[in-house]
Amino acid sequence: MGSTLDNTTLSTISLLEARLMRIEHLLFGHTTQQPKVSATRSMQELEHRFGILLQRMRVYAELLKLYKSQPTLFQPPPPSEPPSELSSDALRAIVLAAASSYPATASALTAISDTPVPDPAHTASLASLLPRMKGIEATQLAQAAEIAELRARSEDVIRRWYEGDVLGYSNFVAGVEGRVERAERSVRRVEKARTEI
Repeated sequence: MGSTLDNTTLSTISLLEARLMRIEHLLFGHTTQQPKVSATRSMQELEHRFGILLQRMRVYAELLKLYKSQPTLFQPPPPSEPPSELSSDALRAIVLAAASSYPATASALTAISDTPVPDPAHTASLASLLPRMKGIEATQLAQAAEIAELRARSEDVIRRWYEGDVLGYSNFVAGVEGRVERAERSVRRVEKARTEI
C-alpha cells in the first residue's frame, strides 16, 4: 500500500514537472538546459505564494475556511440525486410549486421543434447580397452628407434673401410711410393756416 502511494506521488510530481516544462517551453521557447528549480521546490514556492495571497485577501481566506468546513457546497450532487440538505417535504414543495410551469415549458419546446428550419439557399442568397448592401449603405451615407450640404446652402440662400430683399423692402416701405406721414402733417398745417386767415 505504501509503495503504491509513493509511486502515485512520484508520478503526480513528474506529471506536474512535465506540465511546467511545457509551459516554460511555450513561454520562453526551446531550452536545452534543465530547469534550475525542481518540481518539489516549485510546488513549495507556489504554496508559499498562495499563503501570502490568503493573508492579503481576506475574502479568499474566508472562502477557503468555508470550503474546509462545508465541502459539499462547492461540489454539486449529480443531477439524478436530490440535494442532501433538503428534506423530502421541502423537495416536494419545490416540485409542486414549479409544477404549473411544466406544461407551458413543454408547449414552448414543442413550438420550437415545430418551427421549420429556413432553407439554406435563402441564407446563402442573403449572404451573397452583403457586398451590395454595404455599397448601398455607402451610397446612402454619401447622399446624407450631400443632403446636409444642400440644406446648409439652402439655409444660407434663404437667410441672404430674407436679410437682403425682405428686410430691405420693409425698410423701403417704412421710409416711404414716414415721408407720407410727414407730408400729411405739413399739408394739415397748411390747411389749418389757411382756415385761420
